[in-house]
Amino acid sequence: MSVQLQSVLIVGGGLSGLAAAIALAQEGRRITLVEREPEWRMDGAGISIGGASLRALHALGVLEGFLERGYAADGTDMRGPDGSPLARFPTPRLVNEDTPGNGAIMRPFLGEVLAKAALAAGTDVRFATTPTELREDTEHTLVTLSGPDGERTEAFGLVVAADGVFSQTRRTLFPEAPEPRFSGQGAWRAVLPRPAAIGNTTIWVGGPSKIGVNPIDAERLYLFVNEASDERERIPEEQLIPRLDALLAPLPDPLVQELRASIGPDALVLHRPMDQLLVPLPWHRGRVQLIGDAVHATTPHLAAGAGLGLEDALVLAEELEAHAMLDDALGAFEARRWERARMVVENSARLGELEAAPEGAPAFGALQAESMRLLAQPI
Repeated sequence: MSVQLQSVLIVGGGLSGLAAAIALAQEGRRITLVEREPEWRMDGAGISIGGASLRALHALGVLEGFLERGYAADGTDMRGPDGSPLARFPTPRLVNEDTPGNGAIMRPFLGEVLAKAALAAGTDVRFATTPTELREDTEHTLVTLSGPDGERTEAFGLVVAADGVFSQTRRTLFPEAPEPRFSGQGAWRAVLPRPAAIGNTTIWVGGPSKIGVNPIDAERLYLFVNEASDERERIPEEQLIPRLDALLAPLPDPLVQELRASIGPDALVLHRPMDQLLVPLPWHRGRVQLIGDAVHATTPHLAAGAGLGLEDALVLAEELEAHAMLDDALGAFEARRWERARMVVENSARLGELEAAPEGAPAFGALQAESMRLLAQPI
């Protein structure tokens, strides 16, 4: 028993869209993926991948590629501004006894791993292409696609919109849905040499900003800083390094100061406002299903945003195989995903509030531990 789909259109070539292409390329389905950019484009800094996300990569068949390009280790250490140890969070090995429970990788490398698998599965990838109109008939969604060769209309049994937090598909089909909301924090990223003392994820709380590091390979790590902000600002490139340097300066831990001293022109310093979004159910209309950041964009406090999108792809594929009727499959998909997505978005937002509070460390640690316990549950 499964939904009979000959063709699937995926809108968006980010991590969620690529995962959907991999997961849905079964039963002889024809997968078309359209990406508005003229080529793959992903931020050049690192991305943390928790145990649940490693489990999802394993289910997609790309964990080996991740481990070849990235880094995995066990445990997360929490330290005070002076370097004093506050807590150590275990990271259970959710894949198997040989695979550590936590990891990180350069985001473009993860994109390459997923893109290679999607292409190997037979995905027809079309760059510089966007849907301009969606119309339903009895058995298909008729999609007008605008690309380098002009416009043409094609029929698809299912459209999966993975077009991100500012999803045009969501705005078209669900004009009543909430818009992304600025979280009150900006996210800083930089790629730096890895000191010998850093072997796993380490975070510093209790200072003016939360600071953390995660190894991405044997020689490098990526630094992340969550800065409280009253406005959703865009920082000019020439101000990036001085602003990041100023955020690290107040922490007396010698390890933080070693990291600070290593920030140079090759550090790939980035700053992005943190937005969050949780769209109420339903996430589908007719034969169009939204997944990933298009419906549940989260701040990075649980290192689970990308993983949620990977899991969406896997669960959608499972429910399409488990039901004969498309609407039943899409309803079952949403029922399985809602509570997990809600937990990640809301708990991440609360962690952001706690890490900005002077006395927030104990509550932060407790909520972090509980959230990680929930993430370890089966999807």
